[in-house]
Amino acid sequence: MGESVAEATVTKWLMEVGDTIQLDDPIVEIATDKVDTDVTSEVEGILIEKCFAENEVVKVGETLVIIEVKGEVATPTKEILEVKEVEPQKEEDIPTPQESVAELEQQIAQVEETIKIKVADGKRFYSPLVRNIAKEEGIPIEELDQILGTGKDQRLTKKDLLSYLERRTSTPIQTPQKGFTPPPVSTINSSAVSGSGSDQFREMTRMENLIANHMMSSLKTSAHVQSFIEVDVTHLWDWREGVKDAFQKRENDKLTFTPLFMHAIIKALRDYPEMNSSIDGQKIILKKAINLGMATALPDGNLIVPVIKNADYLNLVGLAKAVNDLANRARSGSLNPEEVQDGTYTFTNIGQFGSLMGTPIINQPQVGILAIGAIRKIPAVIETPKGDFIGIRRKVILSHSYDHRIINGATGGMFVKRVAEYLENWSETLPY
Repeated sequence: MGESVAEATVTKWLMEVGDTIQLDDPIVEIATDKVDTDVTSEVEGILIEKCFAENEVVKVGETLVIIEVKGEVATPTKEILEVKEVEPQKEEDIPTPQESVAELEQQIAQVEETIKIKVADGKRFYSPLVRNIAKEEGIPIEELDQILGTGKDQRLTKKDLLSYLERRTSTPIQTPQKGFTPPPVSTINSSAVSGSGSDQFREMTRMENLIANHMMSSLKTSAHVQSFIEVDVTHLWDWREGVKDAFQKRENDKLTFTPLFMHAIIKALRDYPEMNSSIDGQKIILKKAINLGMATALPDGNLIVPVIKNADYLNLVGLAKAVNDLANRARSGSLNPEEVQDGTYTFTNIGQFGSLMGTPIINQPQVGILAIGAIRKIPAVIETPKGDFIGIRRKVILSHSYDHRIINGATGGMFVKRVAEYLENWSETLPY
């Protein structure tokens, strides 16, 4: 369990007395202050005694379980050997202590050499339980090899795999790219945190831990740079006010600003296809499909990014319905795994929280994300052929973060400017 671990708690027995156990079968789940893991069997046999009950604490070195084995023990481990009646040995046949130690050392050397050979062939060990879960979830061996393990010698445990599946289905984390190693879960030394008697402390939830690591990984991966532009959306505002009631009556759905902004983003992505790309090592992958992710706030304050696949094939009605459907199911926790995967560009509406602008973090492995601020009524200079005058306009700030490794300032700036042009010169109509 590691040098610094002195004890573990039995959390769940996976086998019962009398069960037949195969090699590498998980027997019991245990938890320490550092990691939760499965204890797998090193022998084949029958479980005859559980030495501890669930929730009891086991010291390192204590006997956890007794397994009855048949035949000779293949490796020199602390297993129960069968007692057989044998004829008394002659004194000259009894090996000396030195001979016994030498024989045992030879057996240990053979086992260690076998282990070295198995490690040297480059194949990672997975317990039957982990393999079965991966098979049921459709995870190939190549993807398993990318998942960081927290077990002994970085072995992948059941808890590691379940946490990874939660990441794949509950957060905007993409399937690891070739050569990508997920960052380890960060830990905080509470003894190093000072606070007064009135301070309150709580552990980060698993979701918060995953999001934190995903955000830090993005900052370490991409060279973030931002461009900002102010957009006059007065015409767009007036257009929506004129059609939203008829839309809701006909479609039984609300027409929010989200699909309108997304429609402009999709058109701009067509004009600047390099913004709809990703990086794989030294290669740039220009995505054919425009799969637009929309950051959605959950009731607990966290965010999830459902993805509208092939969004460029949808008209305004289709976009509006897709946005409302995904947002509602995201908040109720009923999204399907594939609905949070394979995004190529992300949009986030920070204006719903009253923010004027922001610097969003890129959702890896994408190269850009656009944040929409709050729409405000402000005094503005209006230019006309007959002269300039001051008027009340509705304006919004677009904040565009992009990966400066491959997107230069000109492209990043022109892309967000093109989005602004589509919004200011809104000419779309509903298909009825």
